Amino acid sequence: MTEPDRMDERLRALGLAEAQRMAEALFADVMARDVITPGRGTREAGRWIGDLARQAYGPAARRTEPVIRSGPHTMTPYEPEPPDRVVGEDDVVVADLGPILRGYETQFARTVAFGNDPHKHSLVEDLPRVFDAGRKAFYTDTGITGRQLYAEVQAVAAKAGWTLGGGHVGRLVGADPATDFHHGHAFLCPDNDQPLRRIVHGGWQAHWILEIHLVDEQQGFGGTHKGLLNL
Repeated sequence: MTEPDRMDERLRALGLAEAQRMAEALFADVMARDVITPGRGTREAGRWIGDLARQAYGPAARRTEPVIRSGPHTMTPYEPEPPDRVVGEDDVVVADLGPILRGYETQFARTVAFGNDPHKHSLVEDLPRVFDAGRKAFYTDTGITGRQLYAEVQAVAAKAGWTLGGGHVGRLVGADPATDFHHGHAFLCPDNDQPLRRIVHGGWQAHWILEIHLVDEQQGFGGTHKGLLNL
């Protein structure tokens, strides 16, 4: 396999960043239109978001719909097709827009809270703070490993009063699943003792998604904040 040149690398990085920009714009439109709202089913909201994506981005948008989780389903961030559920007046809702954009490795998720429960609104506020702490740790330590970044995120989450959901806090983006995802080195997890700044299969520079999943196990809800770590 021919190793990518600098222009290939730059185009790949620009594609990843553009995918995130598109997802951010789509999410802002979704919130402005009250697509996710109490009384509406999560699958109906997902279909509506898919239609908005296809109107905005045409062929770049897949027929696949985003994944919308509400209430107790926010505790299972990796479930690909959670059951349909009507959003409640006091629900936490996670919008995972990752499946929408064709030809891009889009990984983007945000969380919203309805009602007046201060604990749930604290979750929404803490998610980007923990995310930002993870990014800060990455940029502060040029030799940081997946294990070290996981530990940093775990410590910040615990200090804020939350438990991490799932066994990792992110993964490689734009990698070849057949060659790069068969071991813990592809994830930001305790098993990854490799530096995150490295070259992966095919000669590509490693790029990472940071996935923050915070849960309250006693009250049975959680949230997700997902985006590019190093671009």
